Amino acid sequence: MAGTARHDHEMVQRAKQQLRTCKDPVETLRLSCLSRGSNGIKGLGRVFRIMDDDHNRKLDFAEFKKGLRDYGLSLEPGEVQNMFGHFDKDGSGSIDFDEFLLNLRPPMSKARKDVIMQAFNKLDKTGDNVITIADLKGVYNCKHHPKYKSGEWTEDQVFGEFLKSFDENMDGTVSLCTKLIHCSHISTWLTLL
Repeated sequence: MAGTARHDHEMVQRAKQQLRTCKDPVETLRLSCLSRGSNGIKGLGRVFRIMDDDHNRKLDFAEFKKGLRDYGLSLEPGEVQNMFGHFDKDGSGSIDFDEFLLNLRPPMSKARKDVIMQAFNKLDKTGDNVITIADLKGVYNCKHHPKYKSGEWTEDQVFGEFLKSFDENMDGTVSLCTKLIHCSHISTWLTLL
């Protein structure tokens, strides 16, 4: 078993074991995600984007409750309300998507943050904590991608897929805060070092 697969397997097993005794609803949600493997939280993110009916990147209580149910998490009504309150820090009645992911993901290790910062700083040519698509295009060489080499994808298609791991809003920028929130695949950042 490769190191990454072994790590993922161990994480799944630990999460499943901790789920048996967990009482905290937020931790239950986090462990439920982790018990689905390294893509569990990302999968939950997809569910919540689907539940965001008005596409405002915020979830009201009804969208939040439906998203939890669709994800397969059975909670008591009071637990859902408490969990919503945990994520709705400003009491606005909605949860900002980035804030949700930031509060849900397990804390990142210092080593992981350091690697992300190294890659981010390499790309942030102006030092303003924002990376533009133009910055990325100057660093990433699509010609080494297997699908480009096989002729299956064009350079633009490879670059488009690469951008999805950075610019989830597809607004042309990646801020340091956004990258730390959404960084689920450290290997993408490592390709830039």
